[in-house]
Amino acid sequence: MRHDKAEIAHLLTHLDLGSSVAEEDTLLERARVETSAFSELWLDKVDLIPGTRGSGKSALYRIFVDYLADSLLDHRKVVIAHGVQRHGDPVFQAYKTQFEQLDEEDFVAFWCIYLISLAHEHFVKDERYRDYLAECSDEVARFRELCSRARIPEIDALRTLKQILAWGLAVLATWRPKVTWKLPAEAGEIGLDLFGQPLENQDLQEIDTYLPTYVTPIKEGLQEILRKSNLSLWLMIDKLDEIFERRSDVERRGLRGLLRVMRVLNCPEIRLKIFLRDDILEQIVAGGEGFTALTHITARQADKLTWSEDQIVAMVVKRIFGNEPLREYLRVDQDRLNASPKYQREAFYQVFPDKVYRGANQSPTHRWIYNHTADGKGVVTPRDVIDLLTAAKRWQQDECTADASGTTEWIISPAAIRHGLAWLSTRKRTTLLSEFPHLWAHIEKFVGGKTEYSESAIKRLLGKHWKATCEDLAAVGIMSRFAGGNGCSYKFPFVDRAGLELTQGRVD
Repeated sequence: MRHDKAEIAHLLTHLDLGSSVAEEDTLLERARVETSAFSELWLDKVDLIPGTRGSGKSALYRIFVDYLADSLLDHRKVVIAHGVQRHGDPVFQAYKTQFEQLDEEDFVAFWCIYLISLAHEHFVKDERYRDYLAECSDEVARFRELCSRARIPEIDALRTLKQILAWGLAVLATWRPKVTWKLPAEAGEIGLDLFGQPLENQDLQEIDTYLPTYVTPIKEGLQEILRKSNLSLWLMIDKLDEIFERRSDVERRGLRGLLRVMRVLNCPEIRLKIFLRDDILEQIVAGGEGFTALTHITARQADKLTWSEDQIVAMVVKRIFGNEPLREYLRVDQDRLNASPKYQREAFYQVFPDKVYRGANQSPTHRWIYNHTADGKGVVTPRDVIDLLTAAKRWQQDECTADASGTTEWIISPAAIRHGLAWLSTRKRTTLLSEFPHLWAHIEKFVGGKTEYSESAIKRLLGKHWKATCEDLAAVGIMSRFAGGNGCSYKFPFVDRAGLELTQGRVD
């Protein structure tokens, strides 16, 4: 089927593929693909959801917080309280100096205060749950009294995240006063000699920290409210990679403290649901000091967020045909699109060519996109696919607009897809610079080189510590190691090649 270029230019002008950044994605709910992580979270089988950057952690978080909260309450009797700033909001950075003064035990206490405050603000004080709590006045009064004893303030108006953090740090100073802070509203300074109480010996070995004195009674008070109201509470936290300076000691202490709190607060009535990048998780639990509570945490850990070819195709077509003009132009049936993977594939190829490159051995386009957006660990993320197709759509739109006469065989052409990959690769180079500055001196040695290196070539290029460097590069998905007929070799994934100006070939 051939298409009028002027009409395609018009359709592409109004084609919205959504955003690769979950907080800005207007198609998030409409284009939802229910992965195994979604199902396990809905059924309360997991509390820790790890995944690589762009794999959909924040999208999953937003789906539950913004779109499924009412369904969870109606069907599962689950209340969601959520925290941590939206993308790019530097609220936590405002308290950088205070956080740097906290050790890991302090962070356990801080996160307890923070999460109790979320439960207070998003559940106990929230008007939406008034009817559920109508018979719980005694339990609510008891909970508020316990919070008051712990110096967690009762404020009539809802508090902002910044206010909660300010009070959390101020309350912490009364719990474990290793430093002093000025209280909000010029209320003076706190510096009392109060300490936490040790856990039972068995728990102490598992958590390797001290449980603040006030936490257990407050937790039990909250449990009583939940039991009486026949509800459960999920405390959901996302964007943890934006709280502290990346790869800093304070990030390590802060996030280790948060993981320990999962062991402190989790119970049948209360669940702490944490969305965390897998590379950060690996980093903060590694090291000589170990992490003795890890087995209890990983017992309710989801598999790393991964996407199959079919799931990526489903995501793409739901986004494309969420746009009514193009759906009507191609006469795509929305109900069949949502129900049938076979029909999704058929709809995909109404927009895209059958292959990106001609030739008997070339992959079909959906597989080509999947393989060429995979990182060195073989991980394909929705973010990279959306970015590639958005760049391809813009290129095709400009192409059809520049010469609107005649017809075109494809709505999105092979040339547009190749352009989208090159654009994505260049963007990922910028990401490498910002995300992994400690590795850039090593990565830069490969810029302008080849796509594959033998072990001996790697040794010459990287020097004495080549093996550790290669392990670091492989861990973040920049390269992968293969064993073949010519011995071991290291390859760069397709998605990074254009950005690093690599040409096909092997260095021996």
